[in-house]
Amino acid sequence: MAPAIALKQSTMGKLGVTEIVLILAVILILFGGKKIPELMRGLGKGMKEFKDASRGDSKDLDKNEWK
Repeated sequence: MAPAIALKQSTMGKLGVTEIVLILAVILILFGGKKIPELMRGLGKGMKEFKDASRGDSKDLDKNEWK
C-alpha cells in the first residue's frame, strides 16, 4: 500500500484579506495619510490618459494632422 501524499495547492498569486490589509498598512506607514490622496489622484490621471490614448481620444491631436 502506497503512503498517502497530501498535495498542497499553490496559493501563489492569491491575495486574501489579511494580505491586502498588510499592504495597505505598509503604504500608509511609508507615505503617510496626507500624501496618499495625491498619489491616488496622480495614478487616476495616468490611467485616464492611458485609456484615452489607447482609444485615440487625445485632445492634443490637431485636426489638420489627420488630413
